[in-house]
Amino acid sequence: MFQTITGFNRGVVEDFRRMEEQLDELFGAWPRGREIRYSGYGAFPPMNIGGSADNVDIYVFAAGLDPAKIDISIQQNLLTISGERPVERNAAQQYYRQERFSGAFRRVVSLPDDVDPERVEATYRNGVLQVTVKRRESSKPRQIEVKTTA
Repeated sequence: MFQTITGFNRGVVEDFRRMEEQLDELFGAWPRGREIRYSGYGAFPPMNIGGSADNVDIYVFAAGLDPAKIDISIQQNLLTISGERPVERNAAQQYYRQERFSGAFRRVVSLPDDVDPERVEATYRNGVLQVTVKRRESSKPRQIEVKTTA
C-alpha cells in the first residue's frame, strides 16, 4: 500500500532511514533546532534552565553520577559543570548499539549579567543536580515611594 501511494518502495525508505542513523552515529547528529541556545543532539547531561526575579535554576539530568565527583564552577557569568560517568561494559559481550553516554563531560552555561556568583547552591537528588544562582539584590525591582510636599 505504501508503494502505491508514494510510488516508492518501502524498503528503499527504510534503507535511507538506517543510513541516516548510521551516519549520525559515525559523525554525530546535525543540529535540527534553530534556537540560539540549542546545544545539539546528544549533549550530556541534558539540562533545563529557568529563572525568576530571585534566581536562575539549572536542572541537570545526571542519573548514575557520583555527586562528589561533579565539578561546578562559575567565572565571569559562565557556569561550568563537568565530571565523568563510568559505564561498566562486559568485555565478552558484543554491542550492536550503545546509547548510554560514558566518559568525561563538560557543559558551560552563560548566565545573565545580574546573577551573584557568591550566592550559588547545588543539590543532587534522585539523579537530578539542581544548581541555583541567586540574582543580585541591586538588580531586583523595588517600589519607590512618591512623597508629596505641601
